[in-house]
Amino acid sequence: MFGVDMEQTLSWAEGTGVEWIKQQVEWANIEYQPGAYDWRELDRIVDKASGYGFKLMLSVNHAPAWTRVEPVEYGPPHAPAEFGQFMGVLAGRYSGRVAAYELWNEPNLRREWHGEPLDAALFVALIREGALGIRAADAAAKIISGGPAVTGINDGETAVDDRVYLRGMVAAGVGEWVDGIGVHPYGFANPPDEQWDDATHRAPSHNNHPSFFFRDTLEDYRAILAEGGLGSLPLWATEFGWPAVDGLGAVDTTGREFADNVTEAQQAEYVVEGFKMGRALEGMGPMILWNLNIATIWGAQRPESAYSLLRPDGSYRPVYIALRVAEP
Repeated sequence: MFGVDMEQTLSWAEGTGVEWIKQQVEWANIEYQPGAYDWRELDRIVDKASGYGFKLMLSVNHAPAWTRVEPVEYGPPHAPAEFGQFMGVLAGRYSGRVAAYELWNEPNLRREWHGEPLDAALFVALIREGALGIRAADAAAKIISGGPAVTGINDGETAVDDRVYLRGMVAAGVGEWVDGIGVHPYGFANPPDEQWDDATHRAPSHNNHPSFFFRDTLEDYRAILAEGGLGSLPLWATEFGWPAVDGLGAVDTTGREFADNVTEAQQAEYVVEGFKMGRALEGMGPMILWNLNIATIWGAQRPESAYSLLRPDGSYRPVYIALRVAEP
């Protein structure tokens, strides 16, 4: 909702029938100097979301340059206590109005974790400080660990496999600090009910690793939590979705060519079925579909727009209509 018509955006969201909305917040844009904050637009977002009756999740990442080892890239603060201090200020300002906080985003990826080792224990240290800050300021807010990225890569430099990373989080004691475990069960071009070891696949690529399958990711995460004694912790699907480029015109899918293998009709089918499957899974919390309106902001050329529920002109794609008419 930053930099857009908030009333229109929230009206679009309301039309889908969802209860939760998620807004990513870049810490660096709020605390622009140590102890100096610009709350103006975020205040409006929180107020408007409350006015529409949504439960709001703020997902916080991107530490300010002065807290990081490598200030020119996205990354965490070198000292996790810096994050705890900011989260305490943030949660105090919006106490009672923000229902949940997601701490960081895809920390097993180098592009989100520059300057520090890709280490699940370091991420849990960040979560600990963030949770302490939130709980001191707003004990009722839910605290959710940032969902790892599903990539099929485990080189320790570009990425750590999300299952490996989650096991590291469990071993480092993440369960002590959170109310739910974030998961990003993207299906790439695979239908939600398929699994990686099925004899045949409908998608011609990204079908040879469990991280590329919605169902496998949810089931594997539940199993990992149970193995670690955290079976009672819910999974929160803080991002998921399927891309489709038809109907959008020219879309640059470089690096995400799998988006060419999902039609708009299939996107609508997969998203609705994904919600149904998630709700049927024991221990599933809220599910956040990515994304509502990026196509209206960045246009059709960006690959992220293939996931949008809206066309660049704001008209509804089939997936938006499918959500409107789906059983509540």
